[in-house]
Amino acid sequence: MYRLTPVLLASACALALAGCSTTPASETPSDHYDLLIRNGLVYDGSGAPPQRVDVAVRGERIAALLPPGSTAAADATLDAQGRAVSPGFINTLSWATESLIVDGRGISDTKQGITLEIFGEGWSMGPVNARMKADALKQQGDLRYDMPWTSFGGYLEFLEQRGVTPNVASFVGATTVRIHELGEDNVTPTPAQLAGMQDVVRKAMREGALGVGSSLIYPPATFADTAELIALAQAAAESGGGYVSHMRSEADRFLEALDETIAIARATGQRAGVYHLKAAGEKNWPKMAQAIARIEAARAEGLQVSADMYAYTAGGTGLTASLPPWVQAGGHDAMVARLRDPAVRARVLADMRAPGVDWENLRLLAGSDERLRLLDFRSAALKPLSGRTLADVARERGTSPEDTAIDLIIEDDSRIGTAYFLMSEENVELGLKQPWVSLGSDAESSASEGVFLKSSTHPRAYGNVARFLGHYVRDRGLMPLEEGIHRLTGLPAANWKLEQRGCLQPGCYADIVVFDPATIIDHATYDAPQRYATGVDEVFVNGVQVLRDGEHTGATPGRVVRGPGWQPSAIPATE
Repeated sequence: MYRLTPVLLASACALALAGCSTTPASETPSDHYDLLIRNGLVYDGSGAPPQRVDVAVRGERIAALLPPGSTAAADATLDAQGRAVSPGFINTLSWATESLIVDGRGISDTKQGITLEIFGEGWSMGPVNARMKADALKQQGDLRYDMPWTSFGGYLEFLEQRGVTPNVASFVGATTVRIHELGEDNVTPTPAQLAGMQDVVRKAMREGALGVGSSLIYPPATFADTAELIALAQAAAESGGGYVSHMRSEADRFLEALDETIAIARATGQRAGVYHLKAAGEKNWPKMAQAIARIEAARAEGLQVSADMYAYTAGGTGLTASLPPWVQAGGHDAMVARLRDPAVRARVLADMRAPGVDWENLRLLAGSDERLRLLDFRSAALKPLSGRTLADVARERGTSPEDTAIDLIIEDDSRIGTAYFLMSEENVELGLKQPWVSLGSDAESSASEGVFLKSSTHPRAYGNVARFLGHYVRDRGLMPLEEGIHRLTGLPAANWKLEQRGCLQPGCYADIVVFDPATIIDHATYDAPQRYATGVDEVFVNGVQVLRDGEHTGATPGRVVRGPGWQPSAIPATE
């Protein structure tokens, strides 16, 4: 067990250091710090080998790296007892947008050492107009909350003011921008409308967006063409913002979709990323190596293309991803109304049973309805089905799997969270080995208590980082620990221009994790997903301790981390 003197750490600091050095600093007898972490093996996030130095924190920043046994004094001293000391981990694809409103502690991620959550895969929590806000409130499930914000930046500031443990950042969602300006129908923007969409992106960049995030298999984003995406990405690129995408296909048209993402990077001259890099469906598994080769070729060309992954063979999305996009045009209510029409339903059933030609038929790509696990229902009557497969429920109901899926969506009046087993373990390892791949859970950050127990979830919500470091880095030996830490810290910070985050050097923010590389591991499974990871003992966010001896302290020092276009006066004072 680690020991920390019981002096609370200061949460504010006047330091604004620009330089960084990994060389242990000299000290004077007057040196005094808020916190000293002694006797640890320090990984600075760069991928360099660890050093035996002491970490000195003053306020919210790393003040110095000191030689072991220095005479420096501090209000609090932590004996790391030989454990790893690293920068806080960055979750590059987080869906903690709602869970942090309900419970700002984000325990499932905090227990894995995550100190920064990045949102914005297609949808962002702002900007929202009155119509969007009404629809969002109507679609809320177990997690209920008010929406006092309207702007992109207003949501992030709402989180900070409410009190959250991790730092938060976000891309502005291309889907959100489209709905804000065009609604949810299958329409092509006029030149004037596209210019308006670009202005929405520019405003979000001034409010702190990291760039534009898209999610192109889901309507209405499906209806956007490449020219629209380039226009939005160019608007973000004007102030240094990047582009990241859940691509138009991760299966039959995987390589073509990747070419589109690379083309957007070429058109904007800014960084571009691939969300949860994967080859979905067994017939497409050979494409993973081909996709990696194309990304390597783009990087050799000078394009800044990267990707993130989660360390699992099942994806997680809505059961509605088993429906053709055309039936989902116009939004959820319009979709349900169509599904109630017998003639439309017959057409949908035919499309569900045919391989997707112009859409991603995830149900068929899974190969079997035994490989679709239902996770998240809104209706109390249907919640007992959580954790069961679509095939099992269809047998029990005596209806076809396709009819069962449609019936469940209508009955629950929701998308129904579902795990689809789509990937091979060999490809997971192949992807994780690539030096430009970071880690994103693609999940919420919650607690195994209270309202969160009303639904099931994907195990990645409780174990993604711990599984990566424990199973893949340590047990499978995919890379040295210093590289694994770099993938979780310095790499995503550099990719998305997160200044002085993802590093453990003087001047960096004091987001710090102390963990045991020999024991860190995930415990969440598909049958029991709400099990916390272990092996992370101490976590600090902006110099404030949020995890002590593996237990949450209740502290909520998280801040908004803003992108390169941020202007402090951009967010309306009313939000």
